[in-house]
This record gives sequence, structure tokens and C-alpha cells, in this order.
Amino acid sequence: QVQLVESGGGLVQPGGSLRLSCAASGSIFSIYAMGWYRQAPGKQRELVAHITNGGATSYADSVKGRFTISRDNAKNTVFLQMNSLKPEDTAVYYCNAAPWLTLLSWGQGTQVTVSS
Repeated sequence: QVQLVESGGGLVQPGGSLRLSCAASGSIFSIYAMGWYRQAPGKQRELVAHITNGGATSYADSVKGRFTISRDNAKNTVFLQMNSLKPEDTAVYYCNAAPWLTLLSWGQGTQVTVSS
């Protein structure tokens, strides 16, 4: 059973940056396409970005040009670099398998709050 642990969230002013990390246990990580998701209060969880096991990436229109997803298969870790943050990026961020795969158990997520 793969376990996911997200970290790196926090409070940041509009225009600021954060780098999220997701550490996965289990050697099967390297064969998974992985995604970052977020859930804002009162809203459904949405896919923000995903990266294939070969490194191809895709982004939601709302974050394109501001967020960058990457992975380190040797360390079983996926990252989300978030720049030019906006108040509407405020949410709990989670990593998991890409949506076309069988989702893994959700981690606790990491809170990102963008506010002045």
C-alpha cells in the first residue's frame, strides 16, 4: 500500500511562491503518473497538474504558466512549484495518482493560504 505525505504549504502573500512536496512510500511510485489536486472550502477537489512517469506534464488552465510539476523517481517524490500565487489558489493540496489510474489512499494534504 503506497502512502502519500504532502508538505510545504503555508501562508503567503499574493504574488508569492511556495514549493510543495509529496513523498510516497513504496517502489511502485516510479511507474505511476502522478497528479497534484486541490480542494478549496465548499468546492470539489480538482486536478491542478499531472506528470507521467516519463516526465510529460499537463496543467489546468487556471495555473498554466504559474505552476510547475516535477518528480524525482529515485526519491519517490513529486513536487509542485507555485509562483505568482493568487488568493483563489487557497486550498488544501493533495498528491495522488493521475485521474485515469486507480487512485491511492489520500494523504492529509497541505494547506496553502494566499492572503495579504
